[in-house]
Amino acid sequence: MKKLLLSIALACVAPFAWGQVSQTTTTTTTTDANGTITEFSPGSTIVLKESNGPVHYRFGKTVTYVTRSGKVLDEEMVRTRIKVGVPVRVHYAGTGDSMLVDRVILDED
Repeated sequence: MKKLLLSIALACVAPFAWGQVSQTTTTTTTTDANGTITEFSPGSTIVLKESNGPVHYRFGKTVTYVTRSGKVLDEEMVRTRIKVGVPVRVHYAGTGDSMLVDRVILDED
């Protein structure tokens, strides 16, 4: 009787013991790039003149504008200080055509 119950229990548990478990990991790499603004469309795109030529970036859903020392710029300051010819650093995720900027760092305080 014990052998019968043990066999039934093992038969019920065995499929779960050898079942496959899969796990997917997604890694997002973030990068910084330096350059001078050659085109700027707030909320849309920014083009930087970098050492290897112009590079186009798209803005993510939220973008933070800060000075080199970390002071966050308000909307008025962004309109007056972020413009063509200003050196900046952008923090972005992705590669190729899907480089999404989440932070623009002004190279001055």
